[in-house]
Amino acid sequence: MKSDIRVCGSWETEHDRPVYSLGDTCPECGNPTANSAPAPFSPEDPYGEYRRALKRRDHS
Repeated sequence: MKSDIRVCGSWETEHDRPVYSLGDTCPECGNPTANSAPAPFSPEDPYGEYRRALKRRDHS
């Protein structure tokens, strides 16, 4: 699922608090924005194979 909410990429240095936007630029300072949601999983997950096997075993 893609998040539409974005945060100012340089809010730590430019603002007192995070500034959120729906656009590609910050409405207050004009800097580029970044996706505010973390990735749901890491492709390098070392335990992913085991979690999926356990899930398949429990659902069978």
